Amino acid sequence: MPTGCFAVLIRSIGLFPIKCVYITTGGHCQGRPVVGLNDLCYNITNRYNNIDITKCAMARAVSIRHLILGLLTQQPMSGYDIKGFLKSLSWLIDSPSFGSIYPALRALREDDLVTMMEVVPRQGKPPRKIYTITETGRQILREWLDQPVAPDASLKTFVMRLIMTSNFTHTELISHLQQRRSQVAVHHTTLRQIAEAVDGTMDSGQRLTFDYGLTLATAELAWLERKLEQLSQQPLPAEVVKGDGVTMTI
Repeated sequence: MPTGCFAVLIRSIGLFPIKCVYITTGGHCQGRPVVGLNDLCYNITNRYNNIDITKCAMARAVSIRHLILGLLTQQPMSGYDIKGFLKSLSWLIDSPSFGSIYPALRALREDDLVTMMEVVPRQGKPPRKIYTITETGRQILREWLDQPVAPDASLKTFVMRLIMTSNFTHTELISHLQQRRSQVAVHHTTLRQIAEAVDGTMDSGQRLTFDYGLTLATAELAWLERKLEQLSQQPLPAEVVKGDGVTMTI
């Protein structure tokens, strides 16, 4: 198997960050490098006409703007608070820098999606600005959450949407977990089949990598099954639609 296929397989599961991925088109591994996953759609779509632009748009669906809106639905936060929260999950989602958070907050405020609720003075330090989401911001977030997620969405995409599941209805949360379960199950089966097929030709590093991937996929499947079972046993909450079209769980 060409190494390009292997690279796509590993990256699609989101097991660990890599600096280079390869595109698979028309069932063949082309071996074209992409610098970083975020460059995939803009760089590759512009170069090669046979890449599905719609699929790329879904793959890039999670943005810092939507993530900030999702966090602000939970409670008012400052840019520092947002950065601290995301930093705690940086090993899963690659914590964004202050250089991306503050411009995003400024743009959201200019678009009337968030407001600056208060300014907290601090001795010897710049004042801390506290932001809250507006009703328009909630509607924009709802519209984004209603968009389909690419079937091959990365682990980062899954986790970033998982952070915002307080904005999901009970049914939407189950659907989100079920989609991830189906995705991981496919990757688990594919990894196992490839590992069995090439076991005699793999070196120790490749064998360790496949074992690592299978172990992570098995653990994630077990977690997903457990959470889905718990959700299925919970009483179905009432879901109402407000006049602005926003679905609320009560």
